[in-house]
Amino acid sequence: MLDGKALIELSEIKKVFYTDEVETHALSGIHLRVNAGEYVSIEGPSGCGKSTLLSLLGLLDTASDGSYVLNGHDVSNLDFSQRARIRNREIGFIFQSFNLIGDLTVYENVELPLTYRGAKSGARKEAAAAALEKVGMAHRVNHYPSQLSGGQQQRVAVARALVGNPSILLADEPTGNLDSKNGEAVMNLLRELHREGATICMVTHDPRYSRHADRQIHLFDGRIVDEQVDLEPVSTLD
Repeated sequence: MLDGKALIELSEIKKVFYTDEVETHALSGIHLRVNAGEYVSIEGPSGCGKSTLLSLLGLLDTASDGSYVLNGHDVSNLDFSQRARIRNREIGFIFQSFNLIGDLTVYENVELPLTYRGAKSGARKEAAAAALEKVGMAHRVNHYPSQLSGGQQQRVAVARALVGNPSILLADEPTGNLDSKNGEAVMNLLRELHREGATICMVTHDPRYSRHADRQIHLFDGRIVDEQVDLEPVSTLD
């Protein structure tokens, strides 16, 4: 449910890349507000700025101009270590390629963000177990990523994103490396997390998946060109 509180506020965000004296305007004057409890999809053609926008939202990169307020705090001009600290505490990432560490077990992968945070062993164990239970992977705690299917690896990645109780989940093409059955399962998992109160921003190129969101943001040439609100987003794929 939306509570009207702005979790993310972007104002006049621009991102310019400079290479060999060439300027590439990846984002041009982005204004975006995401409320707590909202599920937003960001879509558009290849090269339109979707991943750049998600990187800025996740503090993996900084804007060339404009302001970014996250959970009431201006994070526009933080240094690297400050951004890393906020990422660890406020943001959960779900990547297309899972990004699990191959020589760590399922449990160790999910526990890792809390280790970086300095949480005590008991708290890490309890939180990791709860996150794995939520995504249906509690029975795989001692397995390694190579022993899991793609769908199972993405479920573990979702658990890792959830374990620190972040303010927002950022999903970058979370079904991109999955077949349709596993893609559907992951999308239904995200939808269930949203029903439980999670705030989600998802980049996708697939309109079937964007329909799971409350609101669809359409990008073209680095600008928001359209926005749709779905009063009855789908709960399962057709």
